[in-house]
Amino acid sequence: MNHIINELLKTLPEKPGSYQMLDKAGKIIYVGKAKNLKNRVSSYFVGVRDAKTSMLVKDIEDIKYIITNSEKEALLLELNLIKNYMPKYNIALMGSTTYPYIEITDELYPRLRITRNVKKNKKNCFGPFPDATSANQTLKTLNIIFPFRKFEKMPKKVCLYYFIKQCLGPCEFDIDPAIYKEMRRDVRKFLSGNTKKYIDEYVAKMQEHSIKLEFEKAAEYKNLINAIQKTTEQQEVIFQDNLNRDIINFISYDNYISVNILFMRQGRLLFSKSKILSYYLDPEEVLIQYLVELYDKNLKPDEILLPTGYDYDVFKEMFGDIIFVPKRGKKMRLIEMAKKNASQYMENNLNSYLSKENKTINALTELEEALKIKSIRRIDVFDNSNTAGQDLVSAMVVFTNGLPNKKQYRKYKIKTVTNGDDYHMMQEVLYRRYQNMLVEDAERPDLIIVDGGIHQLRAGKEVLKTLNLDIPIIGLKKNQLHKTDSIIDWEEKIIALDKRSNLYQLLYKIQEEVHRFAINFHRNVASKSIYASILDTIPKVGKVTKEKLLRKYKNLENIKKAPRSELKALKITDDAIDNIFLALKDVTSK
Repeated sequence: MNHIINELLKTLPEKPGSYQMLDKAGKIIYVGKAKNLKNRVSSYFVGVRDAKTSMLVKDIEDIKYIITNSEKEALLLELNLIKNYMPKYNIALMGSTTYPYIEITDELYPRLRITRNVKKNKKNCFGPFPDATSANQTLKTLNIIFPFRKFEKMPKKVCLYYFIKQCLGPCEFDIDPAIYKEMRRDVRKFLSGNTKKYIDEYVAKMQEHSIKLEFEKAAEYKNLINAIQKTTEQQEVIFQDNLNRDIINFISYDNYISVNILFMRQGRLLFSKSKILSYYLDPEEVLIQYLVELYDKNLKPDEILLPTGYDYDVFKEMFGDIIFVPKRGKKMRLIEMAKKNASQYMENNLNSYLSKENKTINALTELEEALKIKSIRRIDVFDNSNTAGQDLVSAMVVFTNGLPNKKQYRKYKIKTVTNGDDYHMMQEVLYRRYQNMLVEDAERPDLIIVDGGIHQLRAGKEVLKTLNLDIPIIGLKKNQLHKTDSIIDWEEKIIALDKRSNLYQLLYKIQEEVHRFAINFHRNVASKSIYASILDTIPKVGKVTKEKLLRKYKNLENIKKAPRSELKALKITDDAIDNIFLALKDVTSK
């Protein structure tokens, strides 16, 4: 423990607040909260410490703190600081799951859609669903049964959905809002398991078509019946009170906890989700952090059931009367079920979690030591892509604390280079990126990586010199087999990589990610270019029509298969539609 920290510990106040631990580069590496700052922060430096806490303490060079009026304020401040700084030792907590919901939009003529932003739409949202696939399957079934409008932008005339009785046609007819109000109630009943009347109706229609030997139509109803049954088949009724509950329990092992949540809606147990988190000192602290973030992004249920024996004061202060700690009966048995799920998940997944965590932390340490950089938190990575000098693009991916930070990814269409010159392409994209960074005073990276050798590195160095930026930049050099085998640092020294090392694995992951992102962007740009050139040859298809078609259908094959009613809904004339179908008759998009 250094002199600065030793003196600080003597003066810490016995008040609630948030504390921030800094490394030798002055960067925040851990954020916590406390009822009593003096007791909490001091506990990291006294007594016997576990290996994980010892690793954190070893990196601490300074500590800052902010006093708050209450523990609740300290928790909220802590979460905001974690989001802003993404500290090295808090990173595993970030990105709590946002679950998909099905929403009935709040419009005169509503539609069904999947959303993950539910804070203001509770009365018209149904879920959560365990994943996007499950939500999409349910949405597809609901859209067949309930004739809500289908298009985000209202067409001028009725489309195919009206003729197959999957839409009431509000674009052309006046529909009584009371009908949609009744449909909302029916959707709620349906998702609560009241599906008997629909199944009975579709069984009768299936049998009717079978008698008439209309087997294809009968099969459609059979598939619909199966879809309805699948939507509700695993929803075991536990309570008759129709309340929504989340049942939460966890187990701890060393410095890791496995959290399990059982999601119950309308008294029915829907699904279970588990997650492993790392913690320091007290497991309930990271549990509370995780749950507060979870319910900031997802709908709060009517009840949250938690295991007995832990301090939930700040959690109760935030969420009030919905927190329950059962000690007996059905609810206690559900708490025990959640604990069994948490235990099983820990047993099955802890080794892979530890491996991933250790590899990431060790790889960053190896990179810092190899490049003699005090602290590497954010890495910007660039790659270029083109085909024979055409459709030139570049892409940037960002890794924060060794993990991809996809919100920071950026795509660039190259503007000043026309011949696929990789040197000048790299110059353009880096200049645009870091000039913009300076103008907006945005976050600076600790390291820039260009996916290429000495030429791309020199291009980057020249740009940084022009912008008067002192940011370390390296290139990744490939061998004769086109496999990356070394780093070229900013002094153009070669640093060989051990393929068995954590550092190599991290750089390989980074390189694959930026290459994937750049290639996908290039393919998208190139395909639109090809499709656009074909559409340019079709009479009566102008620029506006071409943009409409590409925006909606993405490729020629989808345009060719589009129903005439859909094309007319896009305000495309009959003559243009005839010409499109004729021109694309023998065209297949790859």
